[in-house]
Amino acid sequence: MDVKQQSAQFVTWYGPGTDGTSPTESQWTQILSRANDKPVTLINFFKLNAAAKYADGTTGQTGQEAFASYAAASMPAMERAGGRFLYVGPFQGMFLGQDEDWDLVAIGAYPDLTALVALYSDSAYREAFHHRTAACLRQKVLVCGD
Repeated sequence: MDVKQQSAQFVTWYGPGTDGTSPTESQWTQILSRANDKPVTLINFFKLNAAAKYADGTTGQTGQEAFASYAAASMPAMERAGGRFLYVGPFQGMFLGQDEDWDLVAIGAYPDLTALVALYSDSAYREAFHHRTAACLRQKVLVCGD
């Protein structure tokens, strides 16, 4: 599958990303255009909702509980894909730069692009992703690597 087809597939699975809950098609294209043999590190920042906001109207969970449901599936999926977490923990503030308000930071490392694609292609991960969307008030993900 070429980059355009793969990007379109991910948009079909995860949505257009225009609401900030997933990458946009251009962001998918950008990351999928990276050299396959180079490591990829993603630095995730999450601000959680007080109450989870599911698209289907499901209620009763906090943002933290919804995020825990996402993590229960995403962590094993990441390991299956060949990735690993370098850090997962609370955001404690800024040391330099403009102040930002986050609840959680997660730094995931992948040996190559194939591992990252494997994670986002994993059916269990895709099925759990709606918990991440429901959990997060906002999020941002920085891409680092060679």
